[in-house]
Amino acid sequence: MSSSLFSRHLSRDLLPSGRELRGTGRSVVDHLLFRHPQGEAARRYNVLQKISYGLVIFVLLPLTLLTGLTMSPWINAAFPALLTFFDGRQSARTIHFIVAFSLVAFTLIHVFMVVVTGLWNNLRSMLTGRYAIKHASGESHDTQDRP
Repeated sequence: MSSSLFSRHLSRDLLPSGRELRGTGRSVVDHLLFRHPQGEAARRYNVLQKISYGLVIFVLLPLTLLTGLTMSPWINAAFPALLTFFDGRQSARTIHFIVAFSLVAFTLIHVFMVVVTGLWNNLRSMLTGRYAIKHASGESHDTQDRP
């Protein structure tokens, strides 16, 4: 996480621009119809990826940690504000369950999309940093992975 901040990866590659946010609806339709970016566009994160990664990093993971801590009596003694913030242990437990389920759903959807968009190319990209891009002419060449 800190290396992503120092390398500006978060702001450069994962922060959606206003133009990208305006195209969210189109991106949702494209994903539902299994139309995925081709060529150089396949190298960049699309707006749905940027939004979902942002939600996981900045909302779901911190909520998991905070609600998990809130369920602990020892932490409640040290930080009673957590119990007040989440309106009790049962509310924290419910939020924790919903967030955990959301993380599982994110993971399953993520794995599904990796398989649908080219399992071997994506696995090779994760392991070696090389990603084969298919051009409109049908020819492909290897390139460095996403920035």
